[in-house]
Amino acid sequence: MEKCCSTTQEKPNTKGHPHNHSEGDGHNHDQDDHGHSHDTGDQTVFQMFLPAIISFALLLLGITFDNYIKPSWFTGWVRLVWFLAAYIPVGLPVVKDAYKSIIKGDVFSEFFLMSIATIGAFIIGEYPEGVAVMLFYAVGEVFQTMAVSRAKGNIKALLDQRPDEVTIMENNQPKTIKAKETKVGDVIQLKPGEKLALDGELLSDSASFNTAALTGESKPDTKNKGEVALAGMINMNSIALVKVTTAYEDSKLSKILELVQNATAQKAPTELFIRKFAKVYTPIVVFLAIGITFLPYFFVGDYQLRDWLYRALIFLVISCPCALVISIPLGYFGGIGAASRNGILFKGSNFLDSIAEIQNVVMDKTGTMTEGVFKVQEVSINSEFNKDEIMQLVNLLESKSTHPVATAIHNYVGDINYSIPMENVEEIAGHGLKATVNGKELLVGNFKLMDKFNISYDINHANIVYTLIAVAYDKKFAGYITIADSIKADAKETVDNLHKMGVKATMLSGDKGTVVKYVADQLGIDNAFGDLLPEDKVNKVKEIKAKNQTVAFVGDGVNDAPVVALSDVGIAMGGLGSDATIETADVVIQDDKPSKIPMAINIGKQTKKIVWQNIILAFAVKAVVLVLGAGGLATMWEAVFADVGVALLAILNAVRIQRMKF
Repeated sequence: MEKCCSTTQEKPNTKGHPHNHSEGDGHNHDQDDHGHSHDTGDQTVFQMFLPAIISFALLLLGITFDNYIKPSWFTGWVRLVWFLAAYIPVGLPVVKDAYKSIIKGDVFSEFFLMSIATIGAFIIGEYPEGVAVMLFYAVGEVFQTMAVSRAKGNIKALLDQRPDEVTIMENNQPKTIKAKETKVGDVIQLKPGEKLALDGELLSDSASFNTAALTGESKPDTKNKGEVALAGMINMNSIALVKVTTAYEDSKLSKILELVQNATAQKAPTELFIRKFAKVYTPIVVFLAIGITFLPYFFVGDYQLRDWLYRALIFLVISCPCALVISIPLGYFGGIGAASRNGILFKGSNFLDSIAEIQNVVMDKTGTMTEGVFKVQEVSINSEFNKDEIMQLVNLLESKSTHPVATAIHNYVGDINYSIPMENVEEIAGHGLKATVNGKELLVGNFKLMDKFNISYDINHANIVYTLIAVAYDKKFAGYITIADSIKADAKETVDNLHKMGVKATMLSGDKGTVVKYVADQLGIDNAFGDLLPEDKVNKVKEIKAKNQTVAFVGDGVNDAPVVALSDVGIAMGGLGSDATIETADVVIQDDKPSKIPMAINIGKQTKKIVWQNIILAFAVKAVVLVLGAGGLATMWEAVFADVGVALLAILNAVRIQRMKF
């Protein structure tokens, strides 16, 4: 977590995405801009607290000697050495860090503040208070380290989801190889309890998987032969065979890990402000402390250097902005961790801030609010055409598309006849597909495609509620296929929860208007528009933004990528979603459940609330005690509370988000 006087300054990226990072960038905090590592390594809690325990024991004995036993030998240099021995276990590491910071050109670090405040206390003979300040600071550091480690642990749990080795079948014999060496086309043998390392297609008749690593839910997901199994899924029952379809580095899990590793590189505006504030604030405080020490000489009649130096030292301890620069990044880090546990991936803390302010959620229909699993309802082919022949052509052409409609047609028609000579296959965005078969033009798509190529037809397609696929062959209208999609179980709950938050819901779809209106009416969506091309979706979002309202767009198709990029927060459905949309999005929902949309907004709101609670707490307490310290009404003990005490309270408040149920 960043503290005062960070030496590195990251440029805020309000809409960009964390590319071009080296592995682990944004996730590895060994330097943390201030020389401290928050990685506990193999240390136990006792080992972490040991220096503080030694210091506390010696301090307690020293205070007992000073005030109760009062042995004759406990004076002069003996007393000084005793309290130095108490100071060294907790003070020496901080003094070293102060020295390292100064060497790097970062003079006004918190280590410098704590070092001069405590060494100054020794100079004026306040040994116990000098030790106490550093002791409580060291204890605060340990608690901070533990809090950060816990927050990181929630995210690091994802990094352990990928097995290093896999068992592949080679000449019907199992062979163990490195996961990175696995090639597309290899067949992985997955035993019960084993984790899948790469994305693939299930070859076994069926298999049950635990998908918690990807979705945040451990409910078993049963896959049938030919269905996609993703890296990170755990095989639950019998041995399963999975044919690898995606390279190791391109798997969904690899992409998730990259997103999570890079998430902390994207700083929220509040976080960036606090870092800039600390860089200006800390040197001002040091010069004010110098002023408190010497300026009263010119205005106070009975000026005593020791008294005013003591006040200045108290001022320095109080002023250290630890509570802010520790707890604020920790709050955002906790928010990212809490979201990832629920299968929601934020690409940076700036998007937690952005999503908390969303006024409109604009969503796609297919694959977002509906299952995206289509079934053919009716096939109406004109009598002058051979129905089987036309459906074979449609099946072959649709095999060139990744749209769910293609799967529905394939499931209805059956095996694809690849012997049919098909050329010049072209996808026309928002319309459909075009190809040449035996020198004749084949068109398969919506009725806008028919209009575009001047194909006349004699049906009123506007009255049909189902999704329609129109077919034309050899410049003639051949007929149509109706396809239905089912609404997701939690779609209605999603819209209701958005309305409770005061967020408007709008549906934009390339599907026909009657289908879109039907779905919107079922769900209670505020506004719905159908028959839209990708550029129409962009224009609709621009219209909302022109009213100075914030927009989150939720989509899953490759044609949603432009509008996802345009919105204030782009949300991608990560299971069925296309790689292009996931790449462009700011937030990825791993299990494709729309109910995670209001959950993501809630996590953003709760994170922002905690961050502002900490800012107000830190400023209020420090302001009061700073005034008391400058006026000689506060001692080092009040200073310890204003610094370490407030920092600990802020840390405890920040980690609350990791315990919240969303």
